[in-house]
Amino acid sequence: MMIDQFKQGFQEEARELLIELEAALLELDQNREDLEIVGRAFRALHTIKGSGAMFGFDNIAGFVHDLETVFDQIRNGQLAATSDLVNLSLVAGDQIKSMLDEAAGMGTSDQSRAATILSDLRKLASAAKPAAEPSSTPPAAPPSLDEGPRQNGCWAIHFRPGPDVLANGTNPLLLFRELRELGTLQVLLDPTAIPGIDQIEPERCYVAWNLVLSTPATRDAIRDVFIFIEDDSELTIELQPTSSIEPVGEEEKSDFPHRIEPDAGSKIETLDNKSAKAAAVASTLRVSADKLDQLVNLVGELVTVQAHLSELAARQENPEILAISEEVDRLTAELRENSMSMRLLTLRSTFERFRRLVHDLSAELGKDVELALEGAETELDKTLIDQLKDPLVHLIRNSMDHGIESPAERVAAGKPPTATIRISALHAGAHVLIRVSDDGRGLNAEAVRARAIEKGLISAAAELSEAEMVSLILMPGFSTAEKITDVSGRGVGMDVIRRSVENLRGSIEINSAKGAGVSVTLRLPLTLAIIDGLLVRVGLEHFILPLANSLECVELTRQDIREVHGNRLASVRGKMIPYIRLSEHFEMQVQTPEREQIMVVETEDGLFGLVVDEVLGNHQTVIKNLGKLYRDVQMVSGATILGNGTVALIIDPHRLVQNALQTCSRQKYSDRPKPKARIFSAGKSLTGEQPGQRNQST
Repeated sequence: MMIDQFKQGFQEEARELLIELEAALLELDQNREDLEIVGRAFRALHTIKGSGAMFGFDNIAGFVHDLETVFDQIRNGQLAATSDLVNLSLVAGDQIKSMLDEAAGMGTSDQSRAATILSDLRKLASAAKPAAEPSSTPPAAPPSLDEGPRQNGCWAIHFRPGPDVLANGTNPLLLFRELRELGTLQVLLDPTAIPGIDQIEPERCYVAWNLVLSTPATRDAIRDVFIFIEDDSELTIELQPTSSIEPVGEEEKSDFPHRIEPDAGSKIETLDNKSAKAAAVASTLRVSADKLDQLVNLVGELVTVQAHLSELAARQENPEILAISEEVDRLTAELRENSMSMRLLTLRSTFERFRRLVHDLSAELGKDVELALEGAETELDKTLIDQLKDPLVHLIRNSMDHGIESPAERVAAGKPPTATIRISALHAGAHVLIRVSDDGRGLNAEAVRARAIEKGLISAAAELSEAEMVSLILMPGFSTAEKITDVSGRGVGMDVIRRSVENLRGSIEINSAKGAGVSVTLRLPLTLAIIDGLLVRVGLEHFILPLANSLECVELTRQDIREVHGNRLASVRGKMIPYIRLSEHFEMQVQTPEREQIMVVETEDGLFGLVVDEVLGNHQTVIKNLGKLYRDVQMVSGATILGNGTVALIIDPHRLVQNALQTCSRQKYSDRPKPKARIFSAGKSLTGEQPGQRNQST
């Protein structure tokens, strides 16, 4: 069981390292003389090889060894980083990923492809020029300790592994064996930290080692041997003058540590700093996503129970019960915030993965495209991030195939030959806006309309605004491509994006300027689990408004309505704000009270008011899906269970306002009666009311 956990840990670590390797390779393709990037790639490969051999993945370790050798030759100046080498390394990374999948029981890897890659790598390695012979003339100045000597140097190494190194499956003897491959090694055990026999725990490591290594290797090459356990260990590597180190005899071992004098000019990482670094790493814990999901579900149930307790305490009017209810309310809120923050991840790793997609498509389509990232540190719920990959892939493929022109076309249009695709993310209240834009040819709204008429998606007499014409590309089967390619053209991509975003309770906005490019914005909620909301009442029904969108509450009286001559406008702080009466918009048969409340909400279309009968206060809202029966409902983002057991719908202010504006737009372009904006299904409303006749238009 323990071995299986270690193997699973290696799988997770290796996949993270492959992401780092791919990012380093794509950067190396742009900066081929940058040895720091080469070092990043080498360290990722070295860790995969060492950990793979340690946990029994010998086939992966053997495959990675040849790739590691090539990058070691690049580090030493024996081989140049070329475009062919980068592409071959990317393919090798894909093969490693395939081998990891095979080890996890998720398919089989192509052994013939692996053999071809190894053959090409060995050809590259054999073509490398030999390392320069060390000069017999002494250098004019001492070599830099960061770079290390090119001639044989004596290195004093102090190595104290972490106490759990043996339990984690690491064998220090294998590390010493790898050091011996670098040169001549002397090893001395340091047993001073071994406790009494009654205090020893068999699985803990209490010993340290002092080593002397004579080698032409650099400090970085020596440190690479310890790279995958360095963070949990004490490690110092000091360059020593040859005269300061005496041969180690059997009778002299006890005073070995006192006879190594560190070079006064050497840059030594102190043990205090190293311990602090190890402590920082140890404070991070890898937890299964399923366990986090289970925790959030339990917290959601607790929030519902807490709401019931608050309802009961308010009815009882017992001071002791009220005090307990308030304390439970506080603790539940803190637990909710803490558990939700555990699932928030930055978008950086998701965005970085698309560099490979842009790199490969650029080569396939013969286009020169750069990928620019903005706001990659923006945090989003892991559940949402996992479902974002497909929509973003389709957007990038469409931009590369349809939007971006060839270099010749761009130069003819007065543009630089290199195009740019930009992915950005930013917070907007309770939502995250993810935007994919390009500087290509843009959309031709009239051409989109003509193609929609040709495919029978709209009638030739339909009068549409430019925004509505552009939004036609989201319809199933729609494509403006003249021919189908391997990249796009089947009219599937944008429909997939629309359905995926709607499943995440998000929305899509498309902006285009002919000749200047297209910008597609995905508006997504921060989380799909729990939000802060305002509980409001309309008639006998209750609704939830997201607190992040709600700005303030003002009164609406009959006098206010008369002063604006019945127009749907309210004066708020000297500004006229349009409002929507929920009872009429949802066709609820209720009696309008003398005084109503307007909740001013912020949407992408500006400030709007939502008229309700009463605002009841804050409410921690556990979001529940409405189910397949109401999958076409657009103006609500879910439902929640109140403390008294009744259901309240969660209003999506953005979609509600868009629905109202589109309804008015349809009325403007058509002589037919305006379609009713309602949330009914099978002749029955979500609020439980039978459909009624609307009195006024919104």
